[in-house]
Amino acid sequence: MKQRQIRKLTALLLALALLAGCGAAPGAAGDGDPESALRSTRYLDSMDTVIELTACGKGREAALDAAAAEIGRLNALLSIGLEESEVSRLNREGSGTLGADAAYLLRRALEIHAATGGAFDPTVYPLMALWGFPDGNCRVPSQDEIRETLARVGAERIVFDAQTGAVTLDEGQALDLGGIAKGYASQRIMEIFRENGVRSGIVNLGGNVQCLGAKPDGTAWRVGVRNPDTEAGGLVAVVAVKDRAVISSGGYERFFVDEESGLTYEHIMDPGTGMPVRGELAQVTVVTADGTLGDALSTALYIMGLEAAAEYWRAHSGQFDAVFVLRDGSVWITAGLEGSASAVKGGPALQVLR
Repeated sequence: MKQRQIRKLTALLLALALLAGCGAAPGAAGDGDPESALRSTRYLDSMDTVIELTACGKGREAALDAAAAEIGRLNALLSIGLEESEVSRLNREGSGTLGADAAYLLRRALEIHAATGGAFDPTVYPLMALWGFPDGNCRVPSQDEIRETLARVGAERIVFDAQTGAVTLDEGQALDLGGIAKGYASQRIMEIFRENGVRSGIVNLGGNVQCLGAKPDGTAWRVGVRNPDTEAGGLVAVVAVKDRAVISSGGYERFFVDEESGLTYEHIMDPGTGMPVRGELAQVTVVTADGTLGDALSTALYIMGLEAAAEYWRAHSGQFDAVFVLRDGSVWITAGLEGSASAVKGGPALQVLR
């Protein structure tokens, strides 16, 4: 198995490390039917990550079949790594009409771009390519190259008709919906589970976790927040959730060390500077009912830094809560997570933002 695949699987296992299974205690099945405590699990390699799908109760096999098919469909539509995806065709041609899924995601991406003051930007792909992250040929570009590439970044320059799905990119732009697609996929899986009669389930798309309902015994799912210090490993916190997504972003999974300077450069790009982010935050985990929002916000808040991210939460606290892990090892949670987030044994105490 390649090193990157190992990291993905490790992230998946860590995120679920403290999740109890679907099985309820004897006599505790939520609807009085013993079958409601049974579970089925599938593993997939798609959307550039390792995916684990678990559904409990009646309809679970049909739900997993439909969810796996949906993941494949969305990957074929949205992946910038596939030449015939809708997004890749748009990037080649500069304009086109998106189908319902891609159009919905672009609309949400542009809304979040505006709300976060541009911190979340679905047009940063040219910067990613300049630094070599997509193909692994990483390097530190010159300041002239960065300035030239920055001129092609800016989602506000996209011309988009949300009613028809018609899109025109500015010259030299490239759209990448990867920063929001996994959250949308997890949201769709929850819908598919419900459509198939599943009332309890969970999906992990390489660290993007979303839960349906509670476990069959009525208790909350327990989702581990991994330690971004990959050498130390383990978890820094556990969040108990029902009907929520728990989505993390950090630079620890994709990075390179420049041989000349010895500096480490991580893959999350600041659309304002054209440089990889290297601030005080090591990881941001967003807890929300809206997986699509959570996926985008985890990146945006990471780029903002703790102070600006905390201010953003205060203005939008009805939409999400968050766990912030700093590079100094301290962990902060927003006030909405008091009572549901807990520190791990031997780990740092959780400090509360209000």
